[in-house]
Amino acid sequence: MNMADRILELRKKKGISQEELADKIGVSRQAVSKWESDTSYPEPEKIILLSDFFQVTTDYLLKGEEQKQQKSQTEVLIFAAVGTALNAVGLIIAVIIWMEERSPVSVAAGLILMVFGCMIFAIGHFSSPAPQDGPGCSRSAKRKTVTWFWMINIWLLSLMPLSCIFNFIQGILGGHWWAISPIPELGNFLWPFLLCWACYLFLCITADILLLIKAKK
Repeated sequence: MNMADRILELRKKKGISQEELADKIGVSRQAVSKWESDTSYPEPEKIILLSDFFQVTTDYLLKGEEQKQQKSQTEVLIFAAVGTALNAVGLIIAVIIWMEERSPVSVAAGLILMVFGCMIFAIGHFSSPAPQDGPGCSRSAKRKTVTWFWMINIWLLSLMPLSCIFNFIQGILGGHWWAISPIPELGNFLWPFLLCWACYLFLCITADILLLIKAKK
């Protein structure tokens, strides 16, 4: 199978017409037709655009070498999943320790696990080369991985810092002992406690919306 056949196959898998593909790449429909009929070849910059759009490497378009691309993408996803799991475990352990011992050690234990979780994600993300550097995870696939990773992890990573800040301010203004805890503490009044959770929801939902908007650009 030559490059013309690969472009045709990828377009059909996407379920789009030649005209739709041409609009995405910035060429005429006749140009796409010539690519698929093997009467002409895409220019180098168009090959890069095609690889981004179809989420394959330029090596796959040119030579049909796909195995390394798929392996690299799988590795990035695995690193992101492991990092997310560690962040979730860190938050759960911090809450469990706090409930049983009421000790600030809970926050430290949770943050340590979360640091490792973010480090694992970063290692997986930056260890895979971009398409122009050789066969690796496509840039669009990397962007999607980064988007869903942060959309999930903003909920896990922001709760403990926000809770510590809230408890500190509430303790000073309320005239009672404040606690370094992974979750908001109910003080003298209910409304600051509810306000903290409202701020947490607003922060995370807003961040998710901004990430989705950025991903669509």
